Amino acid sequence: MDATDANTRYKQELRGASLRATSGRMAVLRALESSPHATAETVFALISGDLPGTSTQAVYMVLNDLTRAGLIRRFEPAGSAALYERRTGDNHHHLVCDSCGMVQDVDCVIGQAPCLTPSGDFGFRVREAEVTFWGLCERCQGIPADVTT
Repeated sequence: MDATDANTRYKQELRGASLRATSGRMAVLRALESSPHATAETVFALISGDLPGTSTQAVYMVLNDLTRAGLIRRFEPAGSAALYERRTGDNHHHLVCDSCGMVQDVDCVIGQAPCLTPSGDFGFRVREAEVTFWGLCERCQGIPADVTT
């Protein structure tokens, strides 16, 4: 998809969520497309060249707006800063490397939300299950990426 198509899609998504299509919001969406699982600081670094007047605080505000609108997802692996991604609404989970912190999406085992059922719901209507798998990625294990087991 070229930049014009992406910008058109971002504008439609923002307007569909009753948000104005500001340059900051557009830039954050673009940054998260190119760098999924990014921290707010990473997003700031990615967009500050295009929007030199942007502050870290402004990025946090945009990330909060986009999260509340359901256009991005925020998740917090233990011991890590919050990470943001564009993949929403499918109840996927994450693999996180203990060593380098790399994050990889992993689809839900069953494929419907929620894909896990708690032993008791205590009156809650469960809409999502968040699971984080921890381990070592291939690089940190010293396994060449082209070797499968």
